[in-house]
Amino acid sequence: MPVSYNKLWKLMIDKNINKTKLREEAGISSNAVAKMGKNEDVRVEVLVKICRYLNCTVDDIMEILPEEK
Repeated sequence: MPVSYNKLWKLMIDKNINKTKLREEAGISSNAVAKMGKNEDVRVEVLVKICRYLNCTVDDIMEILPEEK
């Protein structure tokens, strides 16, 4: 299922947060950040930690793209 984390990167720019700070403050692994950088699937636990840290919802940080045919 194709996903996009472009909303997360834009939100981080707006809040002046870099990937290192996100990883450290939200308590997620560098591997998870790397996967999101490639728009790959990550565990729901990772998304929850990011949402709690940024005080937002999953809809604010990612979108599910239509399947390619």
